[in-house]
Amino acid sequence: MTQRSLVSDATARSEASCEVPSPDVTAFIRYCHHRRGASWPELYDEMCGVAARREFSGWGHAELAARGLTFSLFEMPRLAAWSRAVLAGVAEQHGRNDHHGSGTPRLEAHSAVA
Repeated sequence: MTQRSLVSDATARSEASCEVPSPDVTAFIRYCHHRRGASWPELYDEMCGVAARREFSGWGHAELAARGLTFSLFEMPRLAAWSRAVLAGVAEQHGRNDHHGSGTPRLEAHSAVA
């Protein structure tokens, strides 16, 4: 039986959480979250479906992989960390918008779907 090192798992998780997704990947995650309002792990299912149907800018799995986003189980810790970081930024943005202006939150423009 093969034993996994807890140290290497912890290191992999901390390295994944330090990475910042590209603007394209960030836009994709925001788009998927906006469609359902779901958080992880439901967001993962939404992202897989959107990629399979090419609903974001016509991008499928290959186009997303070229931008660093894959749905591999081995890459899931990184994708989960990216999603948490993006969603934290969305929540922070909404919090700032709620405290400024007329009280009506501003919606950010999302990428157009091709």
